[in-house]
Amino acid sequence: RKLIAMQFSPTNGDFTFVSSTDAEELSGTIDAPDITLNIGPDSTRDTYATTFLRQRGYGWLLEVEEDDTEDTKPLLDELDIDLKDIYYKIRCVLMPMPSLGFNRQVVRDNPDFWGPLAVVLLFSMISIYGQFRVVSWIITIWIFGSLMIFLLARVLGGEVSYGQVLGVIGYSLLPLIVIAPLLLVIGGFDIVSTLIKLFGVFWAAYSAASLLVSDEFKTKKPLLIYPIFLLYIYFLSLYTGV
Repeated sequence: RKLIAMQFSPTNGDFTFVSSTDAEELSGTIDAPDITLNIGPDSTRDTYATTFLRQRGYGWLLEVEEDDTEDTKPLLDELDIDLKDIYYKIRCVLMPMPSLGFNRQVVRDNPDFWGPLAVVLLFSMISIYGQFRVVSWIITIWIFGSLMIFLLARVLGGEVSYGQVLGVIGYSLLPLIVIAPLLLVIGGFDIVSTLIKLFGVFWAAYSAASLLVSDEFKTKKPLLIYPIFLLYIYFLSLYTGV
């Protein structure tokens, strides 16, 4: 096989074929790799779309984010629910005596929403017996009653937030939940039942007032303790229906 020599022109870049008598005869084969080109309409369309998006600054739409399983948090952490903290606050409310050594100020200083909401819903479910419509009313009284206590505390010069009042009032419903089974058992004894009701209301009011009514109120403490006491009397009346 003879090779055709090609002479390139250095001036204009064109080339011409020139016959050469001095060309050597070479023989052999050249193996070319198998190359498959996808030049179908879909590939061309994808290329145009990709180029168009990148030129317009929308290349981020083509990026694929990899799932990072290490950053996945448990559901309780996502909802900011600390079961140990809620359990500790429940113990602080049920045992308000300072001699027991509980740091009860954590109920006020570190308020949460899910714990008080669970207590209010539990009290509402207990009150469902024979009066289902009371449930929404109890939640409403919790929200707006806490708002009234908050406004009154601010007027009296207290440094307290609405979230703190909402949490303390909600957690302090626990004493009423504790006495609820006793009222079912001792329902026929009016005197004993009345004493248990008074005990439960005083217990709940003391737990809430001891956290909300601090020394900053000085001589104005009764002005805040009294509406808290009335609020828990109203909660108990929603349960008993009286």
